[in-house]
Amino acid sequence: VQAGLVSADVLRREQQELRRHERSNKHLEEESRHSQTVFRDKSGRRRDLAQEQLEQRQKAAAEAEREELYAKWGKGLAQDRQQQQNVEDAIKEMQKPLARYIDDQDLDQMLREKEREGDPMADFIRKRKAKENKEKKEKPRYKGPAPPLNRFNIWPGHRWDGVDRSNGFEQQHFARMANRKAVQELAYKWSVEDM
Repeated sequence: VQAGLVSADVLRREQQELRRHERSNKHLEEESRHSQTVFRDKSGRRRDLAQEQLEQRQKAAAEAEREELYAKWGKGLAQDRQQQQNVEDAIKEMQKPLARYIDDQDLDQMLREKEREGDPMADFIRKRKAKENKEKKEKPRYKGPAPPLNRFNIWPGHRWDGVDRSNGFEQQHFARMANRKAVQELAYKWSVEDM
């Protein structure tokens, strides 16, 4: 491309050359228009985005499943079973008619199990149940003077003779906790005394 005052002949030649150059690049332009973008990682290898998205979805699904399991465990399996039982009982009750008759076995059982004040047989039944429970094998427990406290509120074994053979760590632990609590309380009172 020339600059300045240029003759028409030179200008025409330049334009023809430009058109020829564009025609030679036309097929490259068509190819690039419909081509897919190539994504590469840091090392220069091609990345398969569809495969990566599929793996990511699978990983997210596995993570969600594990989170759901942990949430279920965290809530408590026994509580979950109890809640499910309550829902089933409620559904069972909803399916019954509103009017309940004398021959309704569930109502009869519920009324029989309910304890009423002033029931002369209730005491007898309670004693009989206690006797039945006692007959079941029960682990022996320590029966003696109150044992010294420990950090975990563990009761001593049934054969313990009541002699404290510890090295005094538990008492020191409780003393430290009480001292720390007293210092915190004192600090709080001192911080708010001029309000």
